[in-house]
Amino acid sequence: MEYKVLSCGIKMPMEGFGVFQVRDKAQCKESVLNAIRAGYRLIDTAASYTNEDAVGEAVREAIAEGICTREELFITSKMWVQDMQSYDMAKKAIDTSLQTMGLEYIDLYLLHQAMKDYFSAWRAMEDAYREGKLRAIGVSNFYPFVLTNFCETVAIKPMVNQIETHPYFTQEQALETMDYYGVVPEAWAPLGGGRYTPFTNEMLQEIAAAHGKTVGQVVLRWNVQRGVVVIPKSVHKERIEENFNIWDFQLSEEDMNKISSLDMGYQGTAVKHFDPDFVRMCTGRKIHD
Repeated sequence: MEYKVLSCGIKMPMEGFGVFQVRDKAQCKESVLNAIRAGYRLIDTAASYTNEDAVGEAVREAIAEGICTREELFITSKMWVQDMQSYDMAKKAIDTSLQTMGLEYIDLYLLHQAMKDYFSAWRAMEDAYREGKLRAIGVSNFYPFVLTNFCETVAIKPMVNQIETHPYFTQEQALETMDYYGVVPEAWAPLGGGRYTPFTNEMLQEIAAAHGKTVGQVVLRWNVQRGVVVIPKSVHKERIEENFNIWDFQLSEEDMNKISSLDMGYQGTAVKHFDPDFVRMCTGRKIHD
């Protein structure tokens, strides 16, 4: 496993396990346990996923089994838009996540979207960080122009920005902006989120065969070699273990360039954050037909 050192000085694993859309509590708990048993130490959830409680249960069981200690784990959660309307609401949301997971602290806590009054929410997160409730704080889905304004305004710059990035949406400008401000990039949907066909792409199959790896492992390795933390998701034990096995090979510069050539720009996005209807949906406003 390789690590990124955040601006606050703590180490973040470069590969973690995500639980987006794993709504069945028993399945979520078992998947997280399988991930921890496989060697993952970063677990990523969010208030909006409605499975923080299952993640907390899995963490406690893994510790009880002696698989790991709490200090070895890096637990991430995120504040949803409806809690980003005031400082007090955001403060309550942080405490609710802690209580739901049954944790004394969260290793990384993110603003899930750049919506509502996210500056007030951030001030609550800064205070929780100073109090030790949050070991690191960051943002998610902040595009370069939003992140730039944010970093130029807040007292404590975000330590991480979790964005969609994979070979079909490489987000080079986003990575450059994060590097400028010392923000670590983290990829959600690092395998494309099921919207593309990397597993049947002949070029990716050839690269995978040359390294004795699967296409999924190659795609994850591509992001890691760009300095991006990845959080693949699966509920299948075999795939969970496969996704973790990316630390014993290296892609060449030619491999990296070939994979990057799949980039579709903004057309490769899964979520159109610039779409007013999407923003209205997230903020609770009715979307007109």
